[in-house]
Amino acid sequence: MEHIMNAAIAQAERVRYDKQGHVAYITLNRPDALNALDLRTHTELAAIWGDFEQDDNLWLGVLTGAGERAFSVGQDLKELAARNQAGAPPSSFGSQGGAGWPRLTERFSMSKPLIARVNGYALGGGFELALACDIIVAAEHAQFALPEARLGLIAGAGGVFRLTRQLATKTAMGYLLSGRHMSAARAYELGLVNEVAPAGGLDDCVARWVEDLLRSAPLSLRAIKEVAAKSSDLPLEQAFSARYEWEEKRRHSSDCQEGPRAFVEKRPPRWRAL
Repeated sequence: MEHIMNAAIAQAERVRYDKQGHVAYITLNRPDALNALDLRTHTELAAIWGDFEQDDNLWLGVLTGAGERAFSVGQDLKELAARNQAGAPPSSFGSQGGAGWPRLTERFSMSKPLIARVNGYALGGGFELALACDIIVAAEHAQFALPEARLGLIAGAGGVFRLTRQLATKTAMGYLLSGRHMSAARAYELGLVNEVAPAGGLDDCVARWVEDLLRSAPLSLRAIKEVAAKSSDLPLEQAFSARYEWEEKRRHSSDCQEGPRAFVEKRPPRWRAL
C-alpha cells in the first residue's frame, strides 16, 4: 500500500527533480497538458530552484519537459481563464506576490549555468524559461514563439526584455508583435540556440554539453555567468573595475591553483569548488 501511495504522489508531481552527480535534471512533468505552467508547477519549481542554488555539490542544471511534444507551451490558459472569471487581478511584468516567486525568469542572481533541453514546443512562458537559461539545445522539430499579443497578453516573464536583448531589435519585434513561430533551425541561425539535434539525438547532444561544462571548474562557471550578466550594460572601463562576488571566490579558491598545476602535471584537474 505504501508503495502505491508513493507512486501516486510521484505521478502527481508537476516537476521531477533528479540529482545525478554534479548535475540537476529538472523536468516539467505535465506531458498531457504539453507541460503548461500552472500555479502548482511554479510553486514546485521555486523550491527546486532554491535547493539547486544552495546545494554546492550541484554544478549545473538541465531544464526540460516530459514527453516529445513540448518543452512547455507556457501559462496554463484554462487555469488563467478560471482565475480571471473568479476576479483575479490581471498581471503584467514579473510574478512578485504570485505562486513560486521568484521564478527562474526573475532569479537574476542565479549563479549556476542552466541548459535548456527543448524537445518540442517552447511557447510563451516556456520560451521565456528557455531564454532565461544559458545554453539552449533544441531538437530539430522544436518550435519557439511568444504568442501573447494574440491573446491580449504580453510576454511579462521577461520575453519582451530578453528577446530584444538577445536578438536584433527589428527581428525581436517581428516575433513579439506577430506571435509567429520560429523553427529550431531559424533560432540557431539567429544565435538563440546553441545546437540543433537530429531526431533521436537530443539526449546525446545535451550529454556532450553537460560533459564539456563538467570539465570546467565550477567556480569559473559561476564567475563567468555572474560577470557576463552584471557587466553587460557597463562601460568597458567600469566592467573591468567592478566587483564580482563569485569572481572573488574563484580567485581565492584552490581551484584557481589546481587548474594550472594539473595542466603542468598532465592530468585531469580535481575540482573542489567550495
